[in-house]
Amino acid sequence: MPELLSFADLSPTCFADVLPIEQVMEPGIVPLWPDMPRIAGPAFTVRCAPGDNLMLHAAIYRAKPGSIIVVQAGDHRFAVSGGNVCAVAGQRGIAGFVVDGVIRDLQEVKDIGFPVFARGVSPKPGGKKVYMPLNEVITCGGIGVGPGDLIVADREGIVAIPAARRQEILAAARQRQAADDATPLAQWRDKHRQRIAELLIKAGCPDGAPEPGTTRR
Repeated sequence: MPELLSFADLSPTCFADVLPIEQVMEPGIVPLWPDMPRIAGPAFTVRCAPGDNLMLHAAIYRAKPGSIIVVQAGDHRFAVSGGNVCAVAGQRGIAGFVVDGVIRDLQEVKDIGFPVFARGVSPKPGGKKVYMPLNEVITCGGIGVGPGDLIVADREGIVAIPAARRQEILAAARQRQAADDATPLAQWRDKHRQRIAELLIKAGCPDGAPEPGTTRR
């Protein structure tokens, strides 16, 4: 999917510069193994009941290849996934999991290289008893995520780009990144120093931004 590759070219920081905080997940959801690659793809959303993981297990057979399964876990004490579930998801072309909760079998997940962003690990699995509808709006990482929202995740963080605005946001993020890439550090530093001085004065500092160790009179 060329479009998804375009999103994967940019860090979540680029998108966060042009998105409101309501589209940026809380920092507690992190990559669970080192050097995990950036993932980007449409959200397939899952809500699990407290202590139960049935719906995530169902989702790995229903999500389309390239999707990122985004999970609102009902209880952070119980793992919603283990190594076999991640292996099957990877075989089916799922790009990764973003879990507001915990998983288990982390070494297995790392060994197969399946990307999982979550709050941590727990050896205790959840049950498989409670049906809940799939692919509805959920809460993950403190923000709302809808089916098809574009997820971009790496070690810098996770953003959820509304499906209806994905091309608009991609264009804005590309423009912002291009401007940054075209600005030498010395030029950025000079503009930054001037801007910070102006903002300090606006915020109530009477002497702007003096150099360290100096005093303005």
